[in-house]
Amino acid sequence: MSVLRPFRATDLFKFNNMYAYGISFYLSYLARWPDLCCAQEAPSGRMMGYIIGKAEGPGTDWHGHVTALTVAPEYRRLSLARKMMDLLEHVSDQSYRGYFVDLYVRCTNQAAITMYERLGYSVYRRVGEYYGSLGLGRSAKDEEDAFGESTLLLLSLHMCPKENTGALIDTMAVFTDMRKPLSRDPYRRSVRPGGREIVVSAHDVS
Repeated sequence: MSVLRPFRATDLFKFNNMYAYGISFYLSYLARWPDLCCAQEAPSGRMMGYIIGKAEGPGTDWHGHVTALTVAPEYRRLSLARKMMDLLEHVSDQSYRGYFVDLYVRCTNQAAITMYERLGYSVYRRVGEYYGSLGLGRSAKDEEDAFGESTLLLLSLHMCPKENTGALIDTMAVFTDMRKPLSRDPYRRSVRPGGREIVVSAHDVS
């Protein structure tokens, strides 16, 4: 039976040689938001997956953010992602008193979008820009996660964009911003209908 436990610095040695981020990035999250970082471990001690997140935002934009979520290929379809998301949402709600949880996923990753919709998330907006100009990845290429496959989430952006409906052509929409309201937002002001039609530039997301 697998165990969902806090992410530890020593877990970095259980990955293969390909990291989604640098080691210093993981350590900074563990230092600042240790309760928003957890790992799913098999009885053998093998890492099955992990999630790292943070709390950020001013005023009613105060929220939990999923920075990265990944599950090793051989352990997918076991509801591990749901369990890790449930924990992050609970901590964001009860410990940090956030208004919502948000995450970014590639517009082309329909499997991930569908999964998050089943978990109660909806599209708030789409962030349009080419991947390289966002300053992500080595040589403007997609990063890969610690298990050697593209991770569900690789981008952490701050909030408060200047929104423009239809300002960018559809082919430039790279990331989908998805949100789920928490108990502090009973009137669901942090989400909205028609989010797929709202496209903003990554340069306007600060």
